Amino acid sequence: MTTVVKHDTRPLTTAEIAALALSLAHLGAGPQAVTARRGLQHAFEHLDLDDDVIATTLTTLTEPLPVDVASRARLMADAITSRLMIRLHYRDASGLVTSRDVEPVTCLVHREYWYLVGVCKLRRAIRAFRFDRIIAVEPTLTPSRPHLADRFLPFQRRKRRAVTAAETGQRRLTA
Repeated sequence: MTTVVKHDTRPLTTAEIAALALSLAHLGAGPQAVTARRGLQHAFEHLDLDDDVIATTLTTLTEPLPVDVASRARLMADAITSRLMIRLHYRDASGLVTSRDVEPVTCLVHREYWYLVGVCKLRRAIRAFRFDRIIAVEPTLTPSRPHLADRFLPFQRRKRRAVTAAETGQRRLTA
């Protein structure tokens, strides 16, 4: 019996890459994780890596996370899948520690850092939290509103709404 494999020539979307990478992030450094990361590297072979940022980001995607960070990543991934809010204990760039309730949307990598992207209830806005600055993650039973990850990824282009001449004139009058 011959098996025919059809190859899809479309590149992975950024949301698909983020989801695959997050799924691998908490696997650690065991044999399955090594094989899975090799598979992800294989999926990147079709990409044009003439951009240093992209090359660094893809390298980060295929490196295992430290054990403690991987454990927190697992809790965040579970919350995204279950659509449940989480409580983060987070140390910002200046060293200030805060506790924040977050509706997690997705995780992504930019250069050498992993980020959780979500709706922060404290700031009432979309925020990106660096994994290495997350001190602890507490699961909650509070439902999170559904959010499409594509709307929040920084490398996605947002469509700008056309501004009419009437709106432009009205802005001048109110300014």
